Amino acid sequence: METRDSMLLALRPEIPSARVNDKMTSAEYFQNNTLRPIAKLQDGLLLAAFRNYVRKHKNVFYDLSLEKRLDYIENAIHKDMKFRNSLKGMIIGQFTIDEYETYIEDSSALNKRMMNIVKERLKSNIQLLVPEMSF
Repeated sequence: METRDSMLLALRPEIPSARVNDKMTSAEYFQNNTLRPIAKLQDGLLLAAFRNYVRKHKNVFYDLSLEKRLDYIENAIHKDMKFRNSLKGMIIGQFTIDEYETYIEDSSALNKRMMNIVKERLKSNIQLLVPEMSF
């Protein structure tokens, strides 16, 4: 029987550009080896969560210019702690036990890296963030 950790690791996509080497800091290693693959795996869920956030805030996002939409994403992640914690949970829930133990040693710095990755994933998928059509 497979363990939870081995199943989680098997689910993660490969990211060829996420290089790891022995000259990296432990935070960089964790970012490239753990956070980036998890964020890519959770991409659809992160987008769904953001769409829900927009809907709960009266769809104002959809009336904004591209530049203002990017600012909106930034502000939502940095200023709305409830939303931020929800996003963190989506990432942390995919950690193995060892990764979680590494995370809690320097959670503050790793949270910054995590939220920057999530923010960039949302921004890079901004074309997918369009109003939902109702039929």
